[in-house]
Amino acid sequence: MALKGKRKFARAIALVLSFLLAIGLSKAFAASSPPSTYEWNLPANLPRPIVPADNPITPEKVELGRYLFYEKRLSITGNYSCASCHEQKRAFTDGKPVGIGATGEKHPRNSMSLANIAYNSVLTWANPLMTRLESQALVPMFGEHPVELGMVGREEQMLTMLRQSSTYKKLFAAAFSAETNAINLSNLTKALASFERNLISFNSPYDRYRFGGDKNAISASAKRGETLFHSERLECFHCHGGFNFSDSLKHDRLAFTEIAFHNTGLYNIDGKGAFPSNNTGVYEITQQPIDMGRFKAPTLRNIALTAPYMHDGSIATLEEVIDHYRAGGRTVQAGEYAGIGSQNPFKSHFISGFQIISTEKQDLLAFLHSLTDESFIHNPAFSDPHFNNVVD
Repeated sequence: MALKGKRKFARAIALVLSFLLAIGLSKAFAASSPPSTYEWNLPANLPRPIVPADNPITPEKVELGRYLFYEKRLSITGNYSCASCHEQKRAFTDGKPVGIGATGEKHPRNSMSLANIAYNSVLTWANPLMTRLESQALVPMFGEHPVELGMVGREEQMLTMLRQSSTYKKLFAAAFSAETNAINLSNLTKALASFERNLISFNSPYDRYRFGGDKNAISASAKRGETLFHSERLECFHCHGGFNFSDSLKHDRLAFTEIAFHNTGLYNIDGKGAFPSNNTGVYEITQQPIDMGRFKAPTLRNIALTAPYMHDGSIATLEEVIDHYRAGGRTVQAGEYAGIGSQNPFKSHFISGFQIISTEKQDLLAFLHSLTDESFIHNPAFSDPHFNNVVD
């Protein structure tokens, strides 16, 4: 099949799947796990996240997880928490090119948004093995390369602090009422995972337009931008499709888990496809040349709030992101990373470049801005409980 034909076929499949999801017909592909009774507050007809059988989500776990997410005593300095790199006002990102840990160490990668993370089939930029929030929570707490919260070797110290707190005694007892010794590392990660799964964002103007039936919720410019976004000319939908605008997806109506990583031509250091040595993408895990520079396509929800962009925060604005894809890859003119990204041999065939005039670019930006969910970034249920409560 010719490339153009493949693209038409992929676009047709993507649009059909999006339509099925929107109207709820994909219930025919229901997952085998038992349905959750938790109230997700989702728009009608959108699927529910999948919750592990060994960690059913409850309001009590979510509330405990919220306290732990903002708890700075879970860091080596006592000044950092999960929220230090995932701020609610920025859709749970931090506004920095790359994350900075409790000890001041810079990370190689940008802090990814946690919006709708419950729907993510993979949880990090480039590790196809990291699929479970309960396991992922251990990385920032105890990882050493790079240091995030820096609590490796201080597990007992951390648990002792929690066990001596009357607040945490009550919260753990409520969340894990069937257990005698509820304050342990396993339950800590289960509570954190439960809070993160609860970070649902489906109340943007676009959602009210597309799923809520409000035809005036977004501007005419944004509507034109949506059409451009899903056009064969731009082909954005291939990597940012469906209700969550990502192609790494799982939920209770999918018969299989969707996982994808892409090389977008961001670098081509040696003319043979090389990326910076500390940021080689999936290649770091597989050591397969074809995986060089392949990273996850994150959700575009709240994208206007999550600058800077790309896995290493190397593109500052949405306007520049559009320019990057318009050119079919980035050219770095000078320095250690100099190279012509559009000629990267491992680049996705969907990143082929396109023509766009200034008014179309503004339409596309208007559409992307319509994905901002103000209620999500101001929801008190996601905010820091330590501001309004004394936690001993």
